[in-house]
Amino acid sequence: MNNLDKNNNISSISSPSGGLGEAGYIDLYTQHHETIKKHSADVINHKRDEAFEKFRELRFPTSRLENYKYTDLRDALAVDYGLNFSRIRFAVDPYNVFKCDVPGISSYLYFVVNDAFYPVNIERNNSLPEGVIIGSLKKAAEEHPELVKKYFGKLSEKQKDGLVAFNGAFAQDGFFMYVPKNVVLDKPVQLINIMRSSVDFMANSHNLIILDEGAGAQLLVCDHTSDDVRFLCNRVTEVFVGENASYEHYKLENVHNKTTNLCTLLVDQDTSSRFLGNVITLHNGLTRNNIEIDLDGEHCETLMCGMALADKNQQIDNFTSVIHNKPNSHSTELFKYVLDDSAKGGFTGKLYVAKDAQKTQAYQTNRNILLKASAKMRTKPQLEIYADDVKCSHGATIGQLDDKAMFYMRQRGIPESEARLLLMYAFTADVIENIRIDALQDRIKMLVEKRLRGELSKCEGCVICK
Repeated sequence: MNNLDKNNNISSISSPSGGLGEAGYIDLYTQHHETIKKHSADVINHKRDEAFEKFRELRFPTSRLENYKYTDLRDALAVDYGLNFSRIRFAVDPYNVFKCDVPGISSYLYFVVNDAFYPVNIERNNSLPEGVIIGSLKKAAEEHPELVKKYFGKLSEKQKDGLVAFNGAFAQDGFFMYVPKNVVLDKPVQLINIMRSSVDFMANSHNLIILDEGAGAQLLVCDHTSDDVRFLCNRVTEVFVGENASYEHYKLENVHNKTTNLCTLLVDQDTSSRFLGNVITLHNGLTRNNIEIDLDGEHCETLMCGMALADKNQQIDNFTSVIHNKPNSHSTELFKYVLDDSAKGGFTGKLYVAKDAQKTQAYQTNRNILLKASAKMRTKPQLEIYADDVKCSHGATIGQLDDKAMFYMRQRGIPESEARLLLMYAFTADVIENIRIDALQDRIKMLVEKRLRGELSKCEGCVICK
């Protein structure tokens, strides 16, 4: 086990022995599982060996699997990444260096550096309502073991995905949020994930978010990279939305093109709960978002949105599964892509309606624009319905900018470049309008416009604050 030098620069950290691929990581876990457990918490460790055995069986997903048909992870997984099992602190002050404040927004602000919660004294975090717990997953598991044990791993252990199993074996920390009964947070929570290293690095983190009956919260997750090395982030987020609770989850990705972002979002909704999700990719390397939402109570409402702006050789694949298990619930999905150059996009969306889920309303839409013939988009909407009294639909389109609209604007003296920008911006508007934090919505509008103009052609720290 290698450590960091005195300046907290990584000379080398643990990496797969005997080569790369599953065998290397299996050897790595076998050699260092005691160190991994030592620097985590008992509640998290409780299912670690079970997850490892599951990974040994499932291995890393390949494009031969139907669910990963549009995502080829071979190149990303072939890199000799380092992992920080001993939880050595990295030389970074995230609050001073990565001020990710949206102008006009007041938020509770937290950081995860690589895969470890980074404690920072921020005065505005001291005003949390009584009973609310926000911070390190590891610390929460040590200080509130019964609460964490009740929820941790309940959703992830049902997944038949090698990436989720791998996370269960290697994740030692992450972000934790608990909002007690009938407490509604007065302002959004902002979580900034920062990838920082001087060598190629892999981070595995696990987030756990719990909203009790009648609770309410908004979470903005910002993904950023700081160093010019290869990163792989494998993150699993479990969300429990209690009866009559309301939760909004916004994920903004702005990372450099050497980053592979593998994010799994698992949501469980209880009776009369409301969930809004919005995942926006502004700049990336390779991104795979796995999203599964279980509507396990009656009268649930779900709105899941996504948007991807990609060019050059960037890749983005969103895989969603919305499962209606009870009657009288409503779900809507809306995903839009704008792809340029040789960018590749993928969308797979599955709507499942169980036999007893009568009176379900479920709608899914995927719209895509290819700005050049070299860009590629693959889409596969799916309906699997076992109830007969439902209203369900899905639709997908792949096309180019509207020639008639372009001609109309050119006839009125609008330059071609501005006309193209207006059409692309209008195309993405309905996704942006589903951001319910006003200051964030205004900022995203500006960033999307910059991205479409080519002014945000690369990631440079946190674009939110520029």
